[in-house]
Amino acid sequence: LALATALWSAVQAINAEARVSYQRAMTQLGTGSLAALSATEGTIPEETYVRLRRAGWQLSPVLEGAWQLGPRPVSLLGVDVLSYPGATAMAERATTGGLDPLQAMQPPGLLFAHPDLVAELSQGGFQVMDLPELPPNVVLGDISLVQRMLRQPGQLSRLIILEEQPLGLPPIADLAPELRQSTASTGALGAPERLTRSFHLNLTAFGLLSFAVGLFIVQGSVTLGIEQRRGMVRVLRQLGVPLSQLMAALIAELLLLALLGGGLGLVLGYALAGILLPDVSATLRGLYGADVAGSLSLRPIWVLSGLGMAMAGTLLAGVQALLSLRQTARSLSQAPNAQSRKWGLRRGVWVGAGLFLGVGGWACLLLWPGLIAGFICLGGLMLGAALLLPPIFQTVISGLMRLTSAPLLRWLLADSRLQLPGLSLSLMALLLAVATNVGVGTMVSSFRLTFLGWIDQRLAAELYVRGDTPAQTEAVLRWAEQNNIRALPQFHGQTGGGAPLELAGVVDDPLYAQTWPLLQALPDAWQKLHAREGVLINEQLAHREVLGPGDRVLLTPDWRAEILGIYSDYGNVDGQAMVSAPALRAHLAHTRLSRVGLISPEGQSPAELAAVLQRALSLPGDAIQQRDRIVAASVAIFDRTFVVTGALNILTLGVAGFAMLTSFLGQWSRHLPQLAPIWAMGVSRRQLARFEMLRSLALALATFLLALPLGLLLAWVLLNVINLEAFGWRLPMFLFPLDWLQLFALTMGTAVLAALLPVIRLLRLAPATLLGVFSNET
Repeated sequence: LALATALWSAVQAINAEARVSYQRAMTQLGTGSLAALSATEGTIPEETYVRLRRAGWQLSPVLEGAWQLGPRPVSLLGVDVLSYPGATAMAERATTGGLDPLQAMQPPGLLFAHPDLVAELSQGGFQVMDLPELPPNVVLGDISLVQRMLRQPGQLSRLIILEEQPLGLPPIADLAPELRQSTASTGALGAPERLTRSFHLNLTAFGLLSFAVGLFIVQGSVTLGIEQRRGMVRVLRQLGVPLSQLMAALIAELLLLALLGGGLGLVLGYALAGILLPDVSATLRGLYGADVAGSLSLRPIWVLSGLGMAMAGTLLAGVQALLSLRQTARSLSQAPNAQSRKWGLRRGVWVGAGLFLGVGGWACLLLWPGLIAGFICLGGLMLGAALLLPPIFQTVISGLMRLTSAPLLRWLLADSRLQLPGLSLSLMALLLAVATNVGVGTMVSSFRLTFLGWIDQRLAAELYVRGDTPAQTEAVLRWAEQNNIRALPQFHGQTGGGAPLELAGVVDDPLYAQTWPLLQALPDAWQKLHAREGVLINEQLAHREVLGPGDRVLLTPDWRAEILGIYSDYGNVDGQAMVSAPALRAHLAHTRLSRVGLISPEGQSPAELAAVLQRALSLPGDAIQQRDRIVAASVAIFDRTFVVTGALNILTLGVAGFAMLTSFLGQWSRHLPQLAPIWAMGVSRRQLARFEMLRSLALALATFLLALPLGLLLAWVLLNVINLEAFGWRLPMFLFPLDWLQLFALTMGTAVLAALLPVIRLLRLAPATLLGVFSNET
């Protein structure tokens, strides 16, 4: 119980810390729950803002755009410092720095940025103040300054609707029908929870699965405790103790143990969360730009959640044992095989419930597609398969008994069928643990293999050069042209609105058609792209807007183009379109040369070309990056991203092993009456011990064989449903038989360890104990 609570509370602690960090930044910047207006197409002219203000609407204008800061792009956010809800945080920071807050409105202006960006901005000649509440990729300043920096005079991205509004205002739809209203602020500061929701939902799902598997241990322990006290219960009942008092005493004992185990689990969970939080923080910052504190605080929400789950989970796990106690206390002389027959009669209920959950989960996905429906489908498939496991085993064992005539083998099969009710929960836990390892392992390995191939194709050039300023990057392009170096310049632009669309401009080079991966495409897509006859869009935009090759997409208010193909764009959460560089410059006034890819001439290595370029243009060392180093850094970030998933997978398999151990121990006292007659017929204890180990290995093998297709089905849902709804892209599914062999070895090792203690006890069992089984025979 402590282990299950530790896994659950660790996940809750990480999620709670992330949410507090998001909420703190949103509250301090004043944009947490405010609605906003944005243009259905393009940006908002200042004249529209003036018209709404004169009509009485209290609004705060915002301009947002991508801006190149040295080697990396940042999001520039221009606000009206007199009306912006987060102006208080800006004013307090300026005052503590010895500046007048109104200085932000006066030339040369004042910028606010995350402490990590201050040094780079200062080198560019800007007056900068650090503001820790800002995300690490956002720069905040007065809207007039940002309009000059982005070269967008008189343009706005959105209008924040302030809380206090006069009565009797004319509807916005009448004043500005071209604007649409969102329920909350969007953009660089628009609720990081929106971007990271899928990540935290996945983490919560794995934590809940780990907790559910851990409850199998609790159920096995409760059953073991009741089995060990059958004699005491018999005596108390014969002395006249009411059954209700026995039940109340056991429930009180369970709650006390749940409180103690849950408290210990909170301590373990706090330590586990402290170990994993830096990796989670790095993942959220790298993938989503969401800043999460690397330190952990003790928060009531996850403490109460951990204790509540421990108490509720213990009672849920003890229900079957308590119900069994009622039946046992009423007929204490009932034979174990009678219990097995009753369990067999309930096989139809198990089959019906399993089929209902599996089919119901799949139907939910078909009727109500979405992220939540995907998780409901996963839960239904997993639980339904777990419920079907015992009936399948019972049917298989009965079939094997009809096929064999060997006495010892028939006894082993019959005895296994007799023990199946007590072992069913632990085998279900093992099924879930193995299937989860197969499914999640297949997902991660498929993602990694796809990612490596994708990044190799996307990084077609051998060197990538990004100057500190746009002029420096343009100088690199001119140098390449003068020295006949094959260059792949990358131009970027961005349209405005609540969900900005990034436009990438590429030059006509055959390397793109040779290496760039396309998921769907029209014939001669690249030739048509360079002829300005259409665009390529990323998978995220295609999924969000339900677009495909041959459809037309609106890029700017006056530019609608045919979709020539769809390309994969892993790691991006926004829509992107790729056009030819001349078309981008012709339709979009404000474009930037983000970086230049270079291909070294024959006979010259990339390192030699980098050294020549650095000497020729006096570029800083970090301005030139070699392809191999970019790939290595990306793979390192990728592997760090799935540290938490790997840890949870290993722990769930260990939990399943403990569940099997407790089940074997719980069966021990009831198993002796079946072992004693066989021993009395001449079968040695060593042979019986081998049978016990063989039974454990056979059940583990059968469970693994059933868990393998279930895990592959789980991987398919994760890759094609959960991933698509959460991130906007699908992933191809690959099979990894070597990983299955390693997992098979771990599963069989788990079965050996679980059966080892009962086997040792059987080998050391005194003959008098076995003879004592016959003491009451007449």
